[in-house]
Amino acid sequence: MPRPADAQEAQLSLDDALQHPAVQQARLHVQAQADPAAERLATLGAIPAPSGQERERAEAVRSLMVQIGLQDAHVTDINNAVGVIPGVSDSVLVFISTLDDLATVAEHQAAADVPPRIEGDRVVGPGTNTSSTTVAMLTAAEALIEHAIRPHHTLVFAAVAQEETGLAGMRAAYDQYSDRAVAFVDILGDGATISYGALGINWWRVEAAGPGGHTLRGGLPNVNQGIGRAVDRILQLPHPEAHADQNTHLNVAMLQSGSVFNHKPDNGWFSLDVRSLDADVISAMEAAVDSVLHAVERETEIRFERVPETLVPGGQIPGFRDSDVVQTSRAIAEQLGLAPNLSPAGSSNMNVAIAGGTPAIGLGGDRGGARGTPDEWASVPALVRAAEHVLLLATTLGGLDAP
Repeated sequence: MPRPADAQEAQLSLDDALQHPAVQQARLHVQAQADPAAERLATLGAIPAPSGQERERAEAVRSLMVQIGLQDAHVTDINNAVGVIPGVSDSVLVFISTLDDLATVAEHQAAADVPPRIEGDRVVGPGTNTSSTTVAMLTAAEALIEHAIRPHHTLVFAAVAQEETGLAGMRAAYDQYSDRAVAFVDILGDGATISYGALGINWWRVEAAGPGGHTLRGGLPNVNQGIGRAVDRILQLPHPEAHADQNTHLNVAMLQSGSVFNHKPDNGWFSLDVRSLDADVISAMEAAVDSVLHAVERETEIRFERVPETLVPGGQIPGFRDSDVVQTSRAIAEQLGLAPNLSPAGSSNMNVAIAGGTPAIGLGGDRGGARGTPDEWASVPALVRAAEHVLLLATTLGGLDAP
């Protein structure tokens, strides 16, 4: 796996980090930030940020970055909010949080009678769940700055846009930093789950077209016959069972065509969800789907086109499960009182890095509940644990500059 030459040499063991006076003070700082972090989250979560429309929230994150002392805080053209703590090497350790929300969250925000509110150890309201990862990331960064911890590698903190609609923000961050990256850390929770591999997920819209017309002018060719026949055969493909050990799945969830009883439609479509840990298996499934579509075209005179909706790359880095990146994160999770589950099937921003062969982990686990509903909430204790996890990763994998 490609890593900068000085990546491992600069690392600090977790035991050494835990004994370092400045790191100890920084941990105490994080643990004391529950109330201020909750207030920041209530403010940030109130800002609508559906995927592709994150600018206002990105500017709010940039302002927080400036406030806590991150350098070069800025918002990119794609609406990523980025700030750094400079190190002394040419390498970077990149922390990623998700800036955008599901479109339904913005709808719930508009319909809400009150903004997000703090209730005990929760921040309740639409927009709070995903944004808790950004607040956790900034809480860790603030503790590092407050206690004058200078890393060996530059630490990049990036709240990235469009995670929900194609990972465009992460792709931009990866293009900028991959050639210098020690690793990417995707913050999704407190680290109760640590993903070290990526599940490839391709969503397709299979569009069908044929002659329309009134019922009285004949039933065939009929778009619905083509769709029905194609879906039936696709769902019988053997790949999911044959490659079950690679977490392989194939699903058709949506079908749409026509609008009235007495007229056959001239177009329609169905969804196709293709997943596997093995990119070659995904390619084989999609080739088999194309063979089905070509056969049904010949039989029914209905034309098909497979149009990409969202393509999330996957992959595995050989030996990465046992790497210092994964095992350090695992040890940190245990230090935080968690029993982490290691998973090869991440599905988030980290997929972009893994697919590119660059070390990346996803910190999953607890962050709240009811995501995407009017009753969405974020757990403040989970936020603090996530911030501690980030802090300790920054000081171990990022190393400390000698005084």
